[in-house]
Order: sequence, then structure tokens, then C-alpha cells
Amino acid sequence: MQETMDLLTAIHIRALEKPDLPALEWDGAYTHYRKLFQIAFNRLKARKGLAWLVELPQHGLIGQVFIQLICNRPELADGISRAYLYSFRVKPAFRGKGVGKALLNFCEQDLINRKMTSVTLNVAKDNKEAIKLYLNRGYEIIAPEPGIWQYQDHYGVWHQVIEPAWRMEKKLVP
Repeated sequence: MQETMDLLTAIHIRALEKPDLPALEWDGAYTHYRKLFQIAFNRLKARKGLAWLVELPQHGLIGQVFIQLICNRPELADGISRAYLYSFRVKPAFRGKGVGKALLNFCEQDLINRKMTSVTLNVAKDNKEAIKLYLNRGYEIIAPEPGIWQYQDHYGVWHQVIEPAWRMEKKLVP
């Protein structure tokens, strides 16, 4: 318990900056998403999105989340009252220690401060731990999502992903 408390007092949550982009690749685990990270950063610069990082001294980046404030699917993010949370990650060594909860709390409070009234996300149906986290934090499953999407990797090769998911939503209360 004390170790978790010490960890949570030591973490620092801050906005993504351009020099952080290579760190999002998590020592090669997510290099194939390099172009997606650049797109998220461009959305941030255009004020259509947010990106938050969790840092821990002597460990560097241990968590991240991207948020779309507006997108082409208004049921996910409409630019007025609803935001879409995605790429929510905590490094495996730091899971189950409150880091994800702290990051989620931070994001929700930031969205409340921005006058958002709900937040949505999609979570893979087989990601039981993430589903449990979101349900425990007040998110509700509202619809199935086919989870079919594509991306261009760092070599320029296109990949299609089929990851059936649940769309979840939470009403934000000031």
C-alpha cells in the first residue's frame, strides 16, 4: 500500500510535446504507430485534441492517453460536450498500482474544466482488465463497435486491424 502511495505521489502528468514523440514508441513496442502519433500531435496543435503523458522519475514515460475533442463521428466527440479518449496505456510494470486511475481522473477533471459533459472510449472486448477499470470508474457499455481500422506503419505499409470492441461512455459531473 505504501509503495503504491509513493508511486502515485511521484508521478507527473503533463501535456505531450513534440520532443516526446519518440518516447511514445515505448522502446520499440509501438514503433509501428509512429505515423499515428504524429497525427495525434497534429490534432493537438490544431486544438482538436489533447495528449497527456505520465512520467516517473528514473523511469521516464510510463503512461499516455490521447483525446479527440472533435472527430468525424460526433457520437464519439462532437467538439462541444463530448470527447473521445483513446490510446490509453500504462506500462505493464506499473499496472494495478493506481497509475491508470490517476490518469483517468486527471483527464476527466480536465474535460470537466473544458465544459465537456461526457467522455467516450472504445475498449477491445478481450481487454478484461481495462473493461474492469472503466466499469469501476463509472463508464457504461453503450454499444458494440466492429473495431475495424487501419494505419500506415513507419515503413509506409498499410495494416488493417480487426479488434471487436465495446463503446463506453461516462457522464462527467462537475
